Amino acid sequence: MEEKDVQRLLDMLYSMVDEAKSAAFSSEKCIINRDEALDLLDEIRGKLPLELKKAQELLRARDEFVANVKKDAERMLRQAELDAKTIVSESETLQQARQKASEIIRRAEERSKELYHVANTYTEDALRRTEEAIQAALDEVKDSRVRFRAASAEKMQAQQQVQQEEEEV
Repeated sequence: MEEKDVQRLLDMLYSMVDEAKSAAFSSEKCIINRDEALDLLDEIRGKLPLELKKAQELLRARDEFVANVKKDAERMLRQAELDAKTIVSESETLQQARQKASEIIRRAEERSKELYHVANTYTEDALRRTEEAIQAALDEVKDSRVRFRAASAEKMQAQQQVQQEEEEV
C-alpha cells in the first residue's frame, strides 16, 4: 500500500510541475505553489525510508536466496562429481573383473588342453603296454601249444612203441 502512496505522491508532484504556469519570459521555468510542493516532498520523504527499508530487505532476501542456491548448486556439483568418480571406479572394477575372468578362463582352457594331452599320452601308453602284455601271453600260449603238441606226439609215439613191443611179445 505504501509503495502506491509514494507513487501517488510522485505522480501528484509531477502533475503539479507539469500543469504549472510558465514564468514570464521563460518556457523552461514555471510557478508552483511552494507550500503544496513542500508538503508533497515531506510526505514522500516520510514514506521513502519505509520503501528503502523494504527494498533493502528484498535485496538482502534475494542475496540470501542466491547464496543458498549457489550452496545447493555447489553441493549438487560435488555430489555429482563423487557419483561420477564412483561410477568410473565401479566401471574400472568391472573391467578389471572381466579381464581377470578372461585370464582365468584362458588358463583353465590351457590346463584342460594340457590335461587332455597328458591323459591321451597315458591312455595310449597303457593300451600299448596292455597290447604288448597280451601279445607276450599269446606268444607264450602258442609256444605252450607247440610244446604240448610235441610232448603229446612224443608220448603217443612212446605208447605206440610200447604197444608194438607188447604185441611182439
